[in-house]
Amino acid sequence: MIEIAYGENQQNQNLRKYSYIIVDDDAESILKTKTTAAGFSELSFIASASNFQDGLNLVLEHKPELVFLEIDPKNTSSQLSLTFISELHRFFQEIPKIIVTTKLKDKAFDAIQYGVYDYLLKPVMEIDLRKTIFKLNKANLETKNTSIQQEPVSVVIDNDTVAIPQHVEKPLTICIKSYGDYRYLNAADICYFQADNNSTDIYLNTGEMITAFKTLKHFESILTYPFIRIHNSYVINRNYISRIHSGNAICYLKNSSKKIPFSKTYKANVDQIIADFAAGNYLEI
Repeated sequence: MIEIAYGENQQNQNLRKYSYIIVDDDAESILKTKTTAAGFSELSFIASASNFQDGLNLVLEHKPELVFLEIDPKNTSSQLSLTFISELHRFFQEIPKIIVTTKLKDKAFDAIQYGVYDYLLKPVMEIDLRKTIFKLNKANLETKNTSIQQEPVSVVIDNDTVAIPQHVEKPLTICIKSYGDYRYLNAADICYFQADNNSTDIYLNTGEMITAFKTLKHFESILTYPFIRIHNSYVINRNYISRIHSGNAICYLKNSSKKIPFSKTYKANVDQIIADFAAGNYLEI
């Protein structure tokens, strides 16, 4: 079941900063959360869903800033759990902020592992939600201040004006740690990950292979663009794809004879890769 709100007062919408969706299989809980959230002009309700697939569809369609997520549903057929967050990582470079709403305290540690923004116990209390909003506002203010501070500073060298950036984002470094051995990899150098039972083989653009004792599911959940899963056994760096053959269900890599298969389960991800290529500086002949 999906509920969507339309026709709200335009003036109220202009006052609000954070659009949100509720994903919960308990209709009474949805109503209580909405009622509490309605007391804050910063929050703008978009829609609610009662199961995994409908919730995913709503997030993909509306791209809300917040998702209130139940992870211990009354009805197990709704399939609501923390894996909902992993699924979002398949489609977004930056997922919405997830606010877990549940009656259980003992799932908080697991939720932290999934990088949730906040963890609120049901029924959601006004004071708890107010704290969350203050956190959001504080984070936004810090981001704006940082942006202002990071504007380039101009200096004159030999009569030429040179802009000096105050901050350059560092590329992602992945550390493979094993018994005091720290192996550092530049994420940009990784071509693909291949599952090997409970470990994962990492293949670099140099042809070197390194084994990490984490599952492929673990890497899929923590890595974002340009990494994307295309098969039960493969997560690929789309920057190294040179060719996609839909008929044979194979991806080819740049400067390599390696052919990586993709499965029907992840066909949507492959379609997204094709769409991303077409959205860039692109010429099709």
